[in-house]
Amino acid sequence: MTTKTETIEGTVAEYVTAVIGGQLFGLPISRVQDVFMPERLTRVPLSSAEIAGVLNLRGRIVTVVDMRARLGLPKNDDGKPPMAVGVDLRGESYGLLIDQIGEVLRLPDNGREENPVNLDARFAKLAGGVHRLDGQLMVVLDVDRVLEIMPKTALAA
Repeated sequence: MTTKTETIEGTVAEYVTAVIGGQLFGLPISRVQDVFMPERLTRVPLSSAEIAGVLNLRGRIVTVVDMRARLGLPKNDDGKPPMAVGVDLRGESYGLLIDQIGEVLRLPDNGREENPVNLDARFAKLAGGVHRLDGQLMVVLDVDRVLEIMPKTALAA
């Protein structure tokens, strides 16, 4: 699913990086449609806490997913406005609410590792592996898993 480029060193994948709760995450660049500042978010009655609301983005209705809630992290209280990364799944548009957008990284595919056993379980359920970078771990988000949001009524059935 990631954009892969053949180089002399091997296959390279590109990731858009984002920070959520102080942790570095990478989204495959092939899944990212755009990056935007969410404005005029409309709350959806009876939706799960992970759904921050919906908004109109250039004529498209976008469901905004609060990644802090999705990852089980506390609300952000640093006063900085959140950013959103636009992704699509089966023709539907979603915005993933993040704390901060980073840069695009080109990383060798063979540097991607399986989720370590000590990776926080909240992250592991949404991760499709990790890359060890200088002094930090980048968790690769599996967009399909991130968007598997079951309504509470479906869970109770």
